[in-house]
Parts: sequence; structure tokens; C-alpha cells
Amino acid sequence: MSSANGGVDAALVTRLEGIAANARQDILRAIANAGAGHTGGSLSVTDILTALYFRVLRNDPERPDWPERDRLVLSKGHASAGFYAVLAARGYFSREEFVENYDTVDSIFMGHPDRLKTPGVETSTGSLGHGLSVAIGMALGLKAKGPAAHVYAVLGDGELDEGQVWEALMYAGTHKVSGLTAIVDFNKLQLVGRVDETMSLEPLVPKLQSFGWKVVECDGHDIAELIAVLESAREDADGPVIVLAHTVKGKGVSFIEDQVAWHARVPTPEELQQGLAELEVK
Repeated sequence: MSSANGGVDAALVTRLEGIAANARQDILRAIANAGAGHTGGSLSVTDILTALYFRVLRNDPERPDWPERDRLVLSKGHASAGFYAVLAARGYFSREEFVENYDTVDSIFMGHPDRLKTPGVETSTGSLGHGLSVAIGMALGLKAKGPAAHVYAVLGDGELDEGQVWEALMYAGTHKVSGLTAIVDFNKLQLVGRVDETMSLEPLVPKLQSFGWKVVECDGHDIAELIAVLESAREDADGPVIVLAHTVKGKGVSFIEDQVAWHARVPTPEELQQGLAELEVK
């Protein structure tokens, strides 16, 4: 199933596109400053996280522990730079604090998210395959307690190689777990190669449907489409929804886009300046 943009305000979309571009600049600056980080996957997930935190997700930076907040689990925890950049833009902490302290000793901005250190982080992630299971537990727990909160899990496409992901998919589909949306950052690349050459996921849509999930595909860089799809998914009370958000690894920087070498490569000073220039908001 695919979806259209559904009347999302054009001015809002333009504003969020600018926020996403600035967040991408912060990703490059933070990774260059730290000398480490996962560049490609952080850039590909930025628009998804921006749509969530600035429109879809019920959240309050002033009250990170607000009981009625929606929850987000970044299962692809290695894309922490993208996560922190959007949280900073949203106001959970300052942009410069993140850029200057990313992945440094005693920093609250660890290379993989740590819920005990960083405001806005719900779950410590990094070992791939665990996040969806955690999100399912959150959704069930929230339903038992009563708050009308929704749970989102953001996974990488290469992460779907993990067996635990499929156990979680099977459980949620069998038990029709509602209040749960999984989002796959479907950028077609993983650590050392293309996803379809490493471990083909196809035919992915019928597989997911056979596990009892409603499947929606969208352009993971189209803010309006993302908002429309994600807002529709949260209203679906019949069971879990999974969004296959088609993205480009390294989105926004010409020499990084769709290049497997940039999974965890650090930009040189010259590359940083070129990347920042390409991401300037016009």
C-alpha cells in the first residue's frame, strides 16, 4: 500500500525541510569533530526523525518524562548522530553542545544512545535487532497502564537480517499489537555492501503482510508524505503498521549519497566544508 501527501501544510513542510538540512549540517560537524560516527545512515534517517519530532510524535522537550508522551525507539542505534541532531533541533539540548561533545569521554552523547545519559532517549540501543522487541513491550505496557501514547520503532533495512526482528514481527502480528508503528529506513545499503546482495529481503512486502502487519511504502525524504503516512498509521487500531520509508544513504551530500564506503567514514576538513555548503538552506 502506498499513500499520498494528504493536505499537509506547505509552509510547515518548508520549515521542516530547513530544520532537516540544518540537522544534517550538525551531523557532519559532530562526526568530523569526534573523528568517528556513522555518517551515511544518520543522513538517511534525518527526514524521518524530523517529521516525527516536529509534527507526528507527541513530545515535550521541557518534560522528557511526560507520562503521556509518545515513545520512539531508535533500533538502528549506530545512527545516533542523526538522532541527537534532531533532538537538539527540537530543543532537548543545544546544537553546539551536541556538535562539540559527540562521542567524547564522559559525554552524554555516546556513540550509541544511552537512556540514562541523554534527554529524550527512551531506550539504550546499538546491538541491532533488539529495538522492535522493546517497542512491542512498551506498547503493551502503555496499553495496560492507560495513557493514549503511541510507540514508534525505527529500524535499518540491513537490520532486518537479524532473526530477533522476525520473531518480534511474528509476535506483534499474531497478537495484533496496536499503538505500534515500525519504520524501516530503507536506504538499500548496509555495512559492507548493498542489502540485496548481502542478504536479499525480497519479496519484503508480502513477507511482512504474511506476519500480520499492515505495510505502507513511502518516500522517506518527502516530509509531507512522511507526515501523512505516519499520522494515518497512528490512527490504525487494527494492529501494527510498518512503514517502508525509501531513502538514500548519505542523503543531501552529493559525494556521500549511495556510497557504501560512507557507512562510518569521517569527512576530511575539505569534505566537511563541501558538505556544509551543499546543505545550506536556500
